[in-house]
Amino acid sequence: MKPRAFSAVQPSGNLHIGNYLGALKNWVRLQYDYESIFGIVDMHAITVYQDPSELQKKTEEIAALFIAAGIDPQHCAIFAQSSVPAHVELAWVLTCVTPFGWLGRMTQFKAKAEQQESVGTGLFVYPVLMAADILLYQAAVVPVGEDQAQHLELTRDIAQRFNALYGETFVVPQTTLPAVGARIMGLDDPTVKMSKSASGSFHAIALLDPPERIHKVIGRATTDTNPAVDFENLSPGVANLLGIFQALSGWNEEQMRGQFGGMNYAGLKKRVSEIVIANLEPIQARYRALVAEQGYLRKVLQQGAQRVAPIANTTLELVKRKTGLYS
Repeated sequence: MKPRAFSAVQPSGNLHIGNYLGALKNWVRLQYDYESIFGIVDMHAITVYQDPSELQKKTEEIAALFIAAGIDPQHCAIFAQSSVPAHVELAWVLTCVTPFGWLGRMTQFKAKAEQQESVGTGLFVYPVLMAADILLYQAAVVPVGEDQAQHLELTRDIAQRFNALYGETFVVPQTTLPAVGARIMGLDDPTVKMSKSASGSFHAIALLDPPERIHKVIGRATTDTNPAVDFENLSPGVANLLGIFQALSGWNEEQMRGQFGGMNYAGLKKRVSEIVIANLEPIQARYRALVAEQGYLRKVLQQGAQRVAPIANTTLELVKRKTGLYS
């Protein structure tokens, strides 16, 4: 029996090339090596206000992009988190065994809280819901980007604490990261990770952006005052552009140096634009075909929820027995 892998994305903002290179491309590569479960975590999304109709639309959009990028819904379960109530039920139990101080140390909470006038309790405790997402499926592997490493470590801590209190219950998950492209930075500010929630017009390239916008955004990407690419003295902006190209091309370091060493930045940006467009065009074509098929995405999400619910409910029943909850 194959080990189980779980990962998920929030249906807020627009999926971008950072999501593709840091997550989706990696999921596609490993999906057949595991019993793969991929969630669309809409209950995480409502830690900040979401327009209800837009949230449902985005959930199906994410499902379509998963499939368009190469996730096989015949092999993998693709589902919406809110369709499986066991996620929230387990999250409450785990909240009760998670020390307050553990959550207070989460750097993403601090960063997001600084951006909001009013902070809901859900934003503080959502790392526990994230832990429940993973532990509910007894996932051995969680393919996430390095920005989620702290949350995954918290998940491991919660699993170990629960196991110590109530006996062996949860698989303690590992993490898998791609060797190249795990962390794509903002094109307007290469010192911060590319984000779906960033407000800048030239920050990210969405997976559904047309070629003309891709050329424009990459053309405006931050570089430096040097006249050409110098591999011995790469600024964050130039390194980011090279990283995008390398992750999409699969080239090794020798090939990158041979092709781009001494190239002016206009030439570099042209090559990066071309390879981004070439990689996104087939994804966009498959996406358009999927959304045109009436009812298909809803069916995929329903079938995905039906496939994972028995796994989730089995874990939840075990947790109830271990903790003495009446059921």
